[in-house]
Amino acid sequence: MSSNKKYWKSVEELENSSIVEALRNNEFVEEIPTDEFLGNADALASSGTSRRDFLKYVGFSTAAVTLAACEGPVHKSIPYVLQPEQIIPGVADYYATTVFDGFDFANLLVKTREGRPIKIENNTISGAKFSANARIHASILALYDSMRLKEPKLEGKNSSWSAVDLKIKSSLADAKAKGGQVVLLTNTLASPSTEKLIAEFIAKNPNAKHVVYDAVSSSDALDAFETVYGERALVDYDFSKASLIVSVGADFLGDWQGGGYDAGYAQGRIPQNGKMSRHFQFESNMTLSGAAADKRVPMTTADQKQALVQIYNIVAGASVPVTLEAKYKTEVVKAAQQLRAAGSKGVLVSGIEDKNAQLLVLAINQVLASEAYNTAGTRQIRKGSNAVVSQLIKDMNAGSVHTLIMSGINPVYTLADSASFVSGLKKVKTSVAFSLKEDETASITTIAAPAPHYLESWGDVEITKGTYSLTQPTIRPIFNTKQFQDVLLSLNGVSGNFYDYLKVNSAGIIVGSSWNKVLHDGIFVIGSGVLAAGSFDYSTAANAVSKSKSTGDFELVLYTKTGMGDGQHANNPWLQEFPDPITRVSWDNYVTVSNADAKKLGLTNEIVANGGLNGSYATITTADGSKLENVPVIVQPGQAIGTVGLAVGYGRKAALKEEMQVGLNAYALYKNFNSVQSVSIAKANGEHEFACVQGQKTLMGRGDIIKETTLEIFNTKDAKHWNEQPMVSLDHQEVEATTVDLWESFDRSTGHHFNLSIDLNACTGCGACVIACHAENNVPVVGKAEVRRSRDMHWLRIDRYYSSESTFEGDNERKENIAGLSSSLSTFNEMEKPGDNPQVAFQPVMCQHCNHAPCETVCPVAATSHGRQGQNHMAYNRCVGTRYCANNCPYKVRRFNWFLYNKNSEFDYHMNDDLGRMVLNPDVNVRSRGVMEKCSFCIQSTQAVILEAKRQGRVVAKDEFNNACACSAACSSGAMVFGDVNDKDSAVAKLAESERMYHLLEHVGTKPNVFYHVKVRNT
Repeated sequence: MSSNKKYWKSVEELENSSIVEALRNNEFVEEIPTDEFLGNADALASSGTSRRDFLKYVGFSTAAVTLAACEGPVHKSIPYVLQPEQIIPGVADYYATTVFDGFDFANLLVKTREGRPIKIENNTISGAKFSANARIHASILALYDSMRLKEPKLEGKNSSWSAVDLKIKSSLADAKAKGGQVVLLTNTLASPSTEKLIAEFIAKNPNAKHVVYDAVSSSDALDAFETVYGERALVDYDFSKASLIVSVGADFLGDWQGGGYDAGYAQGRIPQNGKMSRHFQFESNMTLSGAAADKRVPMTTADQKQALVQIYNIVAGASVPVTLEAKYKTEVVKAAQQLRAAGSKGVLVSGIEDKNAQLLVLAINQVLASEAYNTAGTRQIRKGSNAVVSQLIKDMNAGSVHTLIMSGINPVYTLADSASFVSGLKKVKTSVAFSLKEDETASITTIAAPAPHYLESWGDVEITKGTYSLTQPTIRPIFNTKQFQDVLLSLNGVSGNFYDYLKVNSAGIIVGSSWNKVLHDGIFVIGSGVLAAGSFDYSTAANAVSKSKSTGDFELVLYTKTGMGDGQHANNPWLQEFPDPITRVSWDNYVTVSNADAKKLGLTNEIVANGGLNGSYATITTADGSKLENVPVIVQPGQAIGTVGLAVGYGRKAALKEEMQVGLNAYALYKNFNSVQSVSIAKANGEHEFACVQGQKTLMGRGDIIKETTLEIFNTKDAKHWNEQPMVSLDHQEVEATTVDLWESFDRSTGHHFNLSIDLNACTGCGACVIACHAENNVPVVGKAEVRRSRDMHWLRIDRYYSSESTFEGDNERKENIAGLSSSLSTFNEMEKPGDNPQVAFQPVMCQHCNHAPCETVCPVAATSHGRQGQNHMAYNRCVGTRYCANNCPYKVRRFNWFLYNKNSEFDYHMNDDLGRMVLNPDVNVRSRGVMEKCSFCIQSTQAVILEAKRQGRVVAKDEFNNACACSAACSSGAMVFGDVNDKDSAVAKLAESERMYHLLEHVGTKPNVFYHVKVRNT
């Protein structure tokens, strides 16, 4: 073994909390409500029970649960009078489209059944390089949101589109007559046709202008790039071409500059031919990028600026003064020297919101001539300018804006100085908000115009320069909505609709192809030339950055959570219940604090008797006196001392169901569009109850869950050293556990046999697989209270493990050799505290589909059994809910359906209304209460692949099964690969032969059909 690491899931587990130990040994932490079936519990406890009575009680309880399990939801089937020619009942149709909502973007395939979209999948055609993240996978649920704005409103009252059209035209005429400003305020559009349409509108209305506003700004990076290259865009980095990656405050595996970098990054992180890329991360908050890094250094943003100047000095040969503590300087110099040595194979990125800092990023990559630094296909997904938006608010308050037409934004919620915007809005004569919902902004405008969902819309998108994508509707508009572009056409006096305009405009772009082909493919690659950099004096920028200093008690670092993003998906229960990859908390935002700062401030977290996590409240005060009170606290390992983190996107109230009105609005602290603020922190009264899944469903303290090694050991030693096989005693001889069976194995060499491969090196913890599984398998949302009771229903979870260098064998020996009290004090003070800067590993865990499954042998009614293709089956209407299988499962992947989540007002989510249930997959039944459920390897999809091949009279194509399993199809990093191991040419069969392959808890002898790959760190 390369190390003797201790892995821990929470600070409480690290500190050997008695509560954690008790929970390990208690599978069901809540009382089992047997009194519902057995009558009065007290009377029963005080009475004697004969064997006959016992059987009577048991018979009654199992019968009751069986009846409950058979009470499936009743649906009315209404046949077509005239069946549409293009719709075949029971057969899915797929449409290529592209999404860009101003924050997220992807090239998609949309699965529809009987005319309704039910699932988002990735478009894998050549040229389509952006995959769906967790939020985009969940965005299909927003189509069926019952809280959507259903018809236009004028002065708060229901109106008609003709009245709205007349009102806007009248206002435009009045503005022209009076010389008032007309402003189109939108998010970044990245749409050639829409931008042309806006240009035509401005030409027709010379008093009009277009202002772009991004809720989460990238203005400083845009300003820097525009200064050097003359184009307002962002660099599209290709991390697959980098052997060394240095990130200074950029969470590029998260939402930094739009995200979507994980696929390229993962290509270099899988050790091939003895090599893999190396990654340094300097940051404040613990992020997905920091979790994946080989070397992570937590530091304040002020120190990050100094580090950036130090790197610039070494790479560019400059000598700008730097003020940096010795402990940081050593690591920064090491990273910079390796970066310089890497040359064109190195790349540096930074998320520091400072134009001068971003100029240094450009300078460093230019000196390196970095291959990963791509100025040919620049990103067009951010165009907003902080200065222009600030000027607009001033103009509104000065009364110079007559008509304001907004689309795709919610500034009343997202602006830090929301009060100034609201006061300015009151001085605007006519205000219009095109919005999916009557949100915080639309509710106070003159006109609230219902916009269609992107799955109901036509459009085009240029995500990167040189790639042209089409957006097409997959369903007719559900409500009385109208696209912003159609209204603009009307205002321009152009007859026809946006579809016609789009088709004509695209003809000049898709030269050499056809409309039908591009619509079918979803994308057309044009290509673009490399931008040439202008001359610029970077030393001035370096000197300006070097003068940065920390001010105030703490640095507050605002960020976007993987599940919630910028907050436009706040009414999406899939995303609210999605556990954050780092903290594993759902249904909340919170301030993250380092352990050292938490002790100084008296802030605590505690796991209580029922397994729930509780935490202190804090009050955050900014330098100008703004306060955010009663913010829940999470003590976060790896948080830089002197900094705290807080996610934006929460705290919304308007047009949300009550259950989704959670958290606090951190945009109030996003002063001057800067995510870093000087603040003071004080403990507040009370204790917050979190819905945190990290301490739940643990693998009972067994230490061989994660296997990892270093690249050096991986390259120099045999696999048996770094991928040690568990041994057992057989006839007094030590043999490998995998060679010993309690059962006789079946011959599975004929037919299909499904396996799932999970590479721990490629998994970034993004969670796209979790939401894709939710959508494909009709997994119910249970709400915060039930999650807190360990009753979440996710079929797939991503366990996050911390580990620390202080638990390597050498350090263990040092601890054991402590001579006495005085020696122990000095030794422990010298050793780094495990929670200060842990290493992180993500491990997706679902039903392992064991060939020798412990669940199958204990089920008294044979509700769970094994199939020839390797899947562990569930017969739901046979299950009586004994939960023996859950108790006997060593992986803790089975879920008990405590309640009826469908059509139940106690769980007022999408399954509680007719519109929300339209998203349900008809190929997967909706489970009723009282049954066990779990991952099925998406058996409905694997069978569909087999039947389609049979219908076409052919064998299943190589790797055709990979997209059959929702999790592997959603995985953009390639960490998950699904397929038939009996097909020796398939990717999964080759992965199964890798020396890095191992099974979870191999010594148990369950012989899973899910296997993992040892994590290799390039340290």
